[in-house]
Amino acid sequence: MSEPTHPQTFPPPSLGKVVEALCSASENLSSSPQPPHVRREFPSRAVIYELVEDLRSVHFPGFFGPSELTGETLRFHVGATLDKVLHGLREQIKRGLCVPCSEAEWLLCDKCDAKAFDIARAFVGRLPEVRRILATDVQAAYEGDPALTNPDEAIFCYPGLMAITSQRIAHELVKLGVPLIPRIITEHAHSLTGIDIHPGARIGEKFFIDHGTGVVIGETCIIGNNVRIYQGVTLGAKSFPLDEHGKPIKGIDRHPIVEDDVTIYSNATILGRVTIGKGSMIGGNVWLTRSLPPGSTVTQGQEKG
Repeated sequence: MSEPTHPQTFPPPSLGKVVEALCSASENLSSSPQPPHVRREFPSRAVIYELVEDLRSVHFPGFFGPSELTGETLRFHVGATLDKVLHGLREQIKRGLCVPCSEAEWLLCDKCDAKAFDIARAFVGRLPEVRRILATDVQAAYEGDPALTNPDEAIFCYPGLMAITSQRIAHELVKLGVPLIPRIITEHAHSLTGIDIHPGARIGEKFFIDHGTGVVIGETCIIGNNVRIYQGVTLGAKSFPLDEHGKPIKGIDRHPIVEDDVTIYSNATILGRVTIGKGSMIGGNVWLTRSLPPGSTVTQGQEKG
């Protein structure tokens, strides 16, 4: 009979040494010139998630937020919700703008506060156009999916519409120069839907993502009108040019351009700054790193050949 084994014992750790190691390591986490222990507040993810849901209820009243709205209460709901969004977003934008500020500047940062309020008001002013474009996305889903019995089902149930709603909201903030918050919004939608759309991507009207799981759309993508993509599609970058220090060069156009009326079927991968011409059809599982003229049809067998 074998001897019983005993768990290996270790000397108790020195808590002071662990604390010192963790605090020292944390000094290199942020790009801010201020050390992480300096008093400052980052944007609150929980608050931002709530504000996005408020905006969803403004864009699609009755589907999200209060369900008992009437013709009389609709305007009150929209007005009260937008007022909440305006002031809540102002605070979160200010926090994002103040990240590089010194501790003294952070405590009395009137400049960031004023700028945040201007941005928040400009953002709210763009919401009617966002709502107009989202209506075209709903219509595209209804027209493009025979499984949908009515547009309400797309609004209330489809993850693709949830993801594109969040992306269109976040994209307006990107255009206004808001740091951190746009990415928080789209990454939250990513966690909920499995659809990863960078807030910087420029997406036209009548955009439909069918099924959606595993879709990836990169930062510098440009997508035209009436484009339909299916699950597992990647619109990504082929390579990352490096600077003289071996670091990736930021801000260059490195993702595909997809022109109007293109359909991309499941698990297709399109990489690099290539152009997919108007009216083209990309078959499932295609791997594509070249541009296509308008009206092209590409299947997996053709690419292998």
